[in-house]
This record gives sequence, structure tokens and C-alpha cells, in this order.
Amino acid sequence: MGDVNGDLNANSRYRSTGDPQLDKAVHQWLTWDKNHRTRAQLESLVAAGCLGDLRKRLCSRMSFGTAGLRAAMGAGFSRINDLTVIQSTQGLYSYLSRYCADLSRRGVVVGFDTRGQEESGCSSQRLAKLTAAVMLSRDVPVHLFSTFVPTPYVPYAVRKLGAAAGVMITASHNPKEDNGYKVYWCNGAQISSPHDKEILRSIEEQLEPWSSSCWDEGLVESCSLRTDPLTKINSCYMDELTSLCFHRDLNRICPLKFVHSSFHGVGHVFVQQAFLTFGFAPPIPVPEQKDPDPNFSSVRCPNPEEGASVLELSLLLAEKENARIVLATDPDADRLAVAENSDGCGWKVFTGNELAALLGWWMFFNWKEAHPDPADSQKVYMLATTVSSKILQAFARIEGFHFEETLPGFKWIGNRIHELSKTGNTVIFAFEESIGFLCGSLVPEKDGVSSAAVVAEMAAYLHNKNLSLNQQLHNIYQTYGYHVSKTSYVVCNDPPTIQKIFSRIRNFDGEGSYPKTCGGEQIVHIRDVTTGYDSTSCDEEQSHDHLHATERRRGHVCTKHCVSLCASRLEEELRKITAALLDEFLEPERNNLIRRCV
Repeated sequence: MGDVNGDLNANSRYRSTGDPQLDKAVHQWLTWDKNHRTRAQLESLVAAGCLGDLRKRLCSRMSFGTAGLRAAMGAGFSRINDLTVIQSTQGLYSYLSRYCADLSRRGVVVGFDTRGQEESGCSSQRLAKLTAAVMLSRDVPVHLFSTFVPTPYVPYAVRKLGAAAGVMITASHNPKEDNGYKVYWCNGAQISSPHDKEILRSIEEQLEPWSSSCWDEGLVESCSLRTDPLTKINSCYMDELTSLCFHRDLNRICPLKFVHSSFHGVGHVFVQQAFLTFGFAPPIPVPEQKDPDPNFSSVRCPNPEEGASVLELSLLLAEKENARIVLATDPDADRLAVAENSDGCGWKVFTGNELAALLGWWMFFNWKEAHPDPADSQKVYMLATTVSSKILQAFARIEGFHFEETLPGFKWIGNRIHELSKTGNTVIFAFEESIGFLCGSLVPEKDGVSSAAVVAEMAAYLHNKNLSLNQQLHNIYQTYGYHVSKTSYVVCNDPPTIQKIFSRIRNFDGEGSYPKTCGGEQIVHIRDVTTGYDSTSCDEEQSHDHLHATERRRGHVCTKHCVSLCASRLEEELRKITAALLDEFLEPERNNLIRRCV
């Protein structure tokens, strides 16, 4: 993207905004920022008198959500850019140096995806190099990947190398304008409380860049404390991936063809290698989408969770190649979408909950083959987030293993996996409904690369039994109960509106009283994961309406609402209840919310 560190006069002239607090923030930005592109962005906003935009950019800071720090790229303290990444890394170093006595020996892992923005000069690779530069300037060893990697490679490397922490520069499946800063703790799981709050406090105490070294991308080439873990980590990961492969001989003769899309992200090379590790021929790549492209040129949205509308090129190629299964990893390859061509019935795009039913069945089926003693199940766990289907709970009740729910966000699953492992327990499968899956416990993070290979093997095994994935899904329902769910979300660009919506829900029938009905049906259970409120113990045979705010992304909040039912009546009733939940509680038209359905 060319040189972005221009000739810098710390106090370049600019006109007053008329707001002393805003003037102070403008002065701070122009004093500290050495990226001439983001400086120019801010100066042009001042010159144009764009006070509202300036306040949004300068008068608030990012906070850690379920996906770390995530925001649009560009100038401002509330955005992802060189300065905020340097500030975040200074705060992370400060916290780690207090918490981790051997930080100077263990070091940190840094990875990045393929995102970039020409106008701000903020590529993921550059931001990763600046993250490394801050640590190197304090004599902390940095394991910086030399090229883009899947997000799960960073937590995998943290554990494999014994690092104190890891940072992944990614915004996953967000729009092209966004980027993010994801932090992993020494156990390989994303940071959670109290670490997230303490790191934010440390960031606010270290806002001024320490030295010119923090801006020096070249440090990663010249400093002996920087190493490249790519070859070792990729080799170890692929070796350990074999622990999830149960039928290699069958895979080698599998007649099925697979198509894979990496959605212009990092996944192509790694999914190809994973297939070879499992004994398959490589999947057929979607040529328009296999190479990195920060503009995500061939898709309206780089989120494979949105289904057939964003899988169009994959499905067309699969039909041309007579491939039965389509696999799509999101741009940082931590999530996986799957579609199957059902003979004579078109394409079936599986929801996250449906795929979880298949993968949960598959992982326990193979685990049980190797552990026929029922007593062994007492140390086996499956995990899911609270907004996901209850199908794993039904598995556990019938098969005799353990099932637990966590709060929304894979960081809670990752940390729970770590806790369970300390007491000799094994998590063989975990998921969140937004197509995030972890087969085994190779890494305490959702992993689209390993999941793609596991789905391929499952499809090959079932094909050998004259079954499709969809047929097996219905077999599972026959055994464990028919579960259907509907997930949709709305997007709001104004966080105060979100606060207003949820304040209304929490005081719907008077102060401190949640709603009692939805669409004419009685609500039997409400769990508010933001406040910790839980109306009653969970009864899986009833319908559950979970109301919650989830991921904070690019300055707005995506509010996702999930309704899950277990019975045999179902889909029309489910559609009505979901529509009522949306209209009665979120009021999209009144609140100018953008509707999305997945």
C-alpha cells in the first residue's frame, strides 16, 4: 500500500471546531498519529466542519466484545488504525508484564488475515507488524507469521509454543471496511473477564506511543527476537489433525467431489492441505474466490452464514463439476458453511444448528467406536452457546455423556474447555449456531479448516452407506427428537438505540418486569445474558426465547435473536413466533434496524 509514514509536524495547523473537548481530541490525534493517510482523513473532516463524524471517531474508544476489538478502519480513536493498534499493544504489553513473570522468555504470537484499506493504509499485515514492533521495542520475543493464516492458527501456536498471549488481526466475516484485534490468553482461549477489562484499563494508561520504534515496520525484519512460526505450526497442526481422521482408507477411494470457497480470504491453501491429510483429493476451488481480495469483489457480503445468496458461485461450480458437497470457509477460516445437492430436490444449505447435529453425532459415533465401555462417557463433554440448538443436550441425555451451555461467544467455550481439561475431562465437540464448530480439542477456538475435513469424511462415510447428510440429519431427529430453530439478526448503527430497545424489553410489563407473552404464546423462560438475569431453570422440552445483545462490530451492535423448539409440529409455528419476537420486542421499523435472516 506504499509508504504511509509521511513528514510529520506534530502540531499542523487546523481550524478550531468550536468545541474545546473535541479540539483537544483532534490535537491529540494529530500529535500522535504518524500515518499520513489517516492524518489527512482527520484534517479533511476538520476542514469540512464534520463535527458529528469527528465526535464519533474521537470521543469514544473501542471495547472488547465477543470478537475482541472490532471496528471500521480509518482515522479516530474509535476505529482500527495504526495508532489504536499501537495503543492496544502497549496496553497489552503493560498488562502482560505485570501478570506474566516470564514474558521476556515466552513472547507473544501475532497473525493476520488478508484485509486492507487503501485510503487509510491499514492492511492487516501492516497492523500485525506494528503489533510486533511494539513488543519488540520492549524486548519481548514475537512469533510473527510471515504470511496470512487462519485465525485458529494463532491460539494453536500460543499453546504449542508456550507463548504468553496471541494477537490476531482480523475482522472475520465483517464488511470490507472493518478490521479487528483479537487477543488470546496463554491457555489459547480468547481473553475474558477480568483480563479484557484490565487490558482496556492498561490501554487507557498508555495512550501516547512510547517511541518511534513502535511505528517501525522494519523491526520485524531486523530484530533477532522475531521468529516466523509458520512452517512449524502448519506442520504440527496438520499432524495433529490426523487425530480427527477415522476412516482414511475409505477417504482415499471416495467417489464424492467437493467444492470449496475461501470467500477471498485465507482458507484455500489450508483446506487443501487438510483434505490431503485426511487422504482425500483436494477440493475443487471456486476460482473467482480462492485468492485473497480485501474488497471481497465477488460477494455482496463475505459471510457464508447468509446461505445460498452468497454461495451462488460455489453452487454453480458444483453443478458444473457434478460435485455433491459445497464447503465455504469465511475470510479468516474459523467458520464453515456446508451445502449438499439432494438428488432431484436442489441444494440444501445447512444451518449452524443442523451441522452441529451432524457433527455432534459423528464425533460421538467415532468416539464410542474407540471407547465401548459406557463408563468412559463420564469424562466426555460437548459444549454449545446458550443461543444454540438443544440437540446436543438430547444426545447427552440419551448417550450418557455431559453437555454444558456457555454464554454467547466462542471465548466462553474456549475457556470452559481449558477448565474441563484440568480435571481430566475431554471435550469432543463444541459449537455456536453461527456456523462456528470445533471437532475435538485441537485448539480452543472455532475452526473452519479442521471442520471442513471432518465434514468431508462424514459425507464420504455416509455415502458409502447410501446416505446423504440430509438423510442422516433426519435419522438423528428420529433418534433424538426433532429440533428446529430459526436465527435472524438486525443491524443498528446507533448503539444508544440498542440500549433503548433492551431497556424497553427489561421493563416491558412495568419496571424490572420482562415480557410475559410473545405472539400470543406464553414465555416460559427468559435469560438475559447481558445482565445475568435467568427467570427459571431450563426445561428443554419447552420453547425458549433467548433475548440478548451479542457481538459489537464496527461501532454498531448486531442483535441476534434465536428461537429453538423441540417437538414434532413446528416450522410454521416457529416462523410466527420469530416474526412476533422481532416485531414486538425489537420494532425494526420504528428503530431503523436493518433486517437480516440466515
